[in-house]
Amino acid sequence: MRAGNWGRETLQRPYCIGPANGGAPVAGTGVRWEEPAMSEQDSTPQAVAETAPVEGAAEGGVEQTPKETAAQATPPAVPVASDHPDRWGRVDADGTVYVKTEDGERAVGSWQAGEPVEGLAHFARRFDDLRTEVELLVSRLASGAGDPKHALTSAKHVKEQLAEAAVVGDLKALAARVEHVLERAEAGMEKAKEAKEAARAQSVARKQALVDEAESIANESTQWKVAGDRLRAILDEWKTIRGVDRKTDEQLWRRFSKARDAFNRRRGSHFADLDRQRSVAKSSKQALVEEAEKLVDSDDWGPTAGRYKELMVEWKAAGRAPKEADDALWQRFRAAQDAFFQKRSEAFSERDAEFSANAKLKEELLAEAETIDPSTDLEAARNHLYKIQERWDAIGKVPRERIRELEGKLRAIEERVRGAVDAQWRRSDPEAEARVAQFRERVEQFEAQAAKARAAGDKRRTEQAEAQAAQWREWLAAAEQALATR
Repeated sequence: MRAGNWGRETLQRPYCIGPANGGAPVAGTGVRWEEPAMSEQDSTPQAVAETAPVEGAAEGGVEQTPKETAAQATPPAVPVASDHPDRWGRVDADGTVYVKTEDGERAVGSWQAGEPVEGLAHFARRFDDLRTEVELLVSRLASGAGDPKHALTSAKHVKEQLAEAAVVGDLKALAARVEHVLERAEAGMEKAKEAKEAARAQSVARKQALVDEAESIANESTQWKVAGDRLRAILDEWKTIRGVDRKTDEQLWRRFSKARDAFNRRRGSHFADLDRQRSVAKSSKQALVEEAEKLVDSDDWGPTAGRYKELMVEWKAAGRAPKEADDALWQRFRAAQDAFFQKRSEAFSERDAEFSANAKLKEELLAEAETIDPSTDLEAARNHLYKIQERWDAIGKVPRERIRELEGKLRAIEERVRGAVDAQWRRSDPEAEARVAQFRERVEQFEAQAAKARAAGDKRRTEQAEAQAAQWREWLAAAEQALATR
């Protein structure tokens, strides 16, 4: 190196002239990265081990390709040039700065602004800047935080610079380090490509599954609300799936869109049919309501109640009308039905009260009939029984559950009087023929009364006269039998 005195003022503004720029000034970065000191025995910086961890076989027993194995091998160490710049270059007497390479020395610039050692340190710091840039790429690739594509571009740029770089340092080690970055970046890009392809395949499979589900819904589902909600959920999920190539995505989207359209058409057709059915149901129920309202004033309780039951069956069979109309029609139908059955209930209550009073009157007649004694005066007993029977018929109906009881008691009294008559017939033969004539006359008399009442339309008196005629006819038959067996 050329020794000499360099002015302090020139040290304030150092500059270098490099062969790459034709003599134009190139300013230094002015940035120095703090690096651990190198050992005296070798030129390996201790910081390199931290920024470039040793990488061995793949974890988890996964087989790796030779390219991946080579990319993950321990990268060569690059010494920090600024610690011992004189190892990697020199400054000659005229200020030319040289760097040592495998092919010999290469001029990298000229230093005219200070001590030669300072110039050598300046170019060493520029080398360290490149080294730091490469080490950052190594560190980011190792941690997975770096983009392999960006790292590959940066490493190629550094590699292109090394041949003419105006720096002083271990260019061979740095070139090997750059090659390591290139291999590691290419391997990372390959993995990223495979991961991207796997993600694309997964995205395609997911969208394919969504399309298949949408087509199934479009062709089969009749749960319109649930199916519609599911199709909307499928669309929302569809928008979150990324990574499908445009052609495949468009094909799948056309199928999905077609399935949605088919479902919407089928749902629209269903509800159109439903609207038509509800319109028919509305007309049918309107007619049922009008008939129910006409029956409200009927007092033909049995048939009318039966018709209301039939109307209810027809109402259920008519189906549902539009909700608002259906509710209004039902209120009218129910009101008519309730009004009729309320009237019937009131009428039945009045009738039950009347029938209960009739039953009480018939109980009183039975008590009176029990006093009849045919053994003392048979004719008076018969006449008394006849009058009781007329009054019995005039009273009318009693509650259904009392009919058998009351009629049975009266029939027992009638049998007692009839038995006494039969016994007297057998005892008084001379009067038998006259008695037969008398009975026949009474039969004819009651039959004439029944015919007259029937002609007048008096149903109650007709039934009463016929019952009395039947009674006297039985007595006539008994008298004739007694006369025949005399």
